[in-house]
Amino acid sequence: MKRRAFLAILGATGWSLTVHARQAGQGYLIGFLGGADPVGYAPQMEALRLGLEEHGYVEGKNITLEERWAEGRYDRLPGLAADLVRRNVDVIVTQGTPAAFAAKRATRTIPIVMAIVGNPEQSGLVSSLSRPGGNITGSSFFWADVAAKRLELMKEALPALARAAILINPDNPAMRSLLRGVESRGREINVALQTLNVRSLDEIDPALKLTKPQVEAVIVIEDGLFLANPKRVAELITSSQLPSIGFREYCEAGGLLAYGVDFPHIWRQAGALVDRILKGAKPGDLPIRQATRFEFLINIKMAKALNITLTPNLLARAHEVIE
Repeated sequence: MKRRAFLAILGATGWSLTVHARQAGQGYLIGFLGGADPVGYAPQMEALRLGLEEHGYVEGKNITLEERWAEGRYDRLPGLAADLVRRNVDVIVTQGTPAAFAAKRATRTIPIVMAIVGNPEQSGLVSSLSRPGGNITGSSFFWADVAAKRLELMKEALPALARAAILINPDNPAMRSLLRGVESRGREINVALQTLNVRSLDEIDPALKLTKPQVEAVIVIEDGLFLANPKRVAELITSSQLPSIGFREYCEAGGLLAYGVDFPHIWRQAGALVDRILKGAKPGDLPIRQATRFEFLINIKMAKALNITLTPNLLARAHEVIE
C-alpha cells in the first residue's frame, strides 16, 4: 500500500501517526499557507528554509515544500488550506492570523506551526501561550503593543500630533485586540485615533481623502493585504503628503518610519518547531514562542520630502537609517 493511501486511512486516528508511519529514507511533505504574497515574503521564506536546514531538512533532498499564497485575498484561504490537507502534508506552516485560522479549521490532526501571528490567545487561536492545545503551536508577538509603539514613535517625530489614522483590514480577526491596545496608548499620549477600514487597495485612496482634513499621520500594520503590496500602499499614503509608520518593507518602499519584529529571525525559529514535531512532539504541548528582537527604521529621504525635522535622539535610536 502506498504511504499516502495508508496515511489517509489512518488520518482520523491522530496527527502522530502521520509523523511516525514513515519508512526509512522517505522525505517529509511540508505545507505552507500564507495570507500575503510570496514576492514580499521572500526574505522570510528564505529564513524558514535556513531554519529547516539547520535541523537537517533540505528542500529537494529530504523535504518538499508545498506553498499556497492567498495574496491578500483571505476568502481564498479555506480552499488553499483544504488543498494542503488533501495533499496529506506532514506539517502546515502558516503566515498570519487569517491563514492560521484557515488551517486550524481545515484539520484537527495535521500539526500546524504558526511562523508568526499577533496575540493568538486573545484571538482564540490557542488556549494559552504556555500550552496552546490541539494541533497548533508557533511563534507570536504582542501585536497591539507593536502598533501602540508605532503611534508613540510617530508622536515623538511629530510632537504636535493630535489625531492619527490607523489602516486596517476588518476581515482580519486579530484587529479587534490590536485596536483596543492602540486606542489605549493614544489616550495616554493625547492622540485621537481614527480607523480606516479597507478590504482592497482600491479603498485606500478614498478612505484617505475622506479623513485627510482630520488626521496628521497614518499607522500601517502587518496585514496580508498591506504586506503583499507595501510599495503600492506607500505610494497611496505618501501621495496624500501624510507621514506614516509601518513595518520594514513599508518603510523601505516610502514610509517615514518603521518599527516591528525582526521577522526573518523568528521565521528561522519555525524550523526548530517543525523539527520537534517531526521527531514526535505534540504541537499542543509546545509553548508559543515570543518575539524578542525588534527593529526601528527611519527613511530620511521621506522626512526631507515631507519637510519633517527629526530630533537627534530619535535618529540615534534607529537601528537603520534609509538615505
